Amino acid sequence: MKRIFLSIIPVLFAITGFCQGLKPVKLDNDVTVSLFPGYQKKDTTNESIYSVNGLYGFMIAIREPNAKNNAPLKKASDLNRALKTYIKGIQAEVPNSAAENVRDTTIGTLKAKVFTLASNDDQSEVTYRNFLILYTRDITYTFEYVYPESRVSIVKDEYKAFISSIRISGDLTWNEQYLSKATGMSSITKIELFGGAAVALVLLVVLVAKRRKPALG
Repeated sequence: MKRIFLSIIPVLFAITGFCQGLKPVKLDNDVTVSLFPGYQKKDTTNESIYSVNGLYGFMIAIREPNAKNNAPLKKASDLNRALKTYIKGIQAEVPNSAAENVRDTTIGTLKAKVFTLASNDDQSEVTYRNFLILYTRDITYTFEYVYPESRVSIVKDEYKAFISSIRISGDLTWNEQYLSKATGMSSITKIELFGGAAVALVLLVVLVAKRRKPALG
């Protein structure tokens, strides 16, 4: 038991070191992520980009306002579709890349997508980009952690510390992503629909029976 405990200590120290080095940075009043000191911020017309070198990888956080004419997403399935489209867009921007291990996660009460993009631009070493995409009605937040294939075995703790540091305010709830949790027709709608169909079927049977009834005389 002592041997197992001692083997965990270096991991705990590593995570603690990352957490002590990372400092909270407000992307806005709703979302915060921790970055290493000395990060750079670049503001453009459409987005704000925060970036910094970590110990083993490169950290990026992007805050991008959505188009003002975007129609609100109605259901969770619409959100899932929008996030998949977003992933395809990112993949299209990186030549010779493939999205791997696409999966769902949550940040507070919000749904998000996590995936890894692998690319080999110069044919020498594969570059990995771990993404977390968080969509809200007004803003899309993209968190990216970039590292070379040679560091795959050592980036796990730093990446985890980076992604785990994402915090959202209590004002951001699920209805900032889509409008309704309904997954189908309500019970009343189903009764009305199926009831109307049954009445129509009965009328059709009666009508067909009258037409087939032989005339008397």
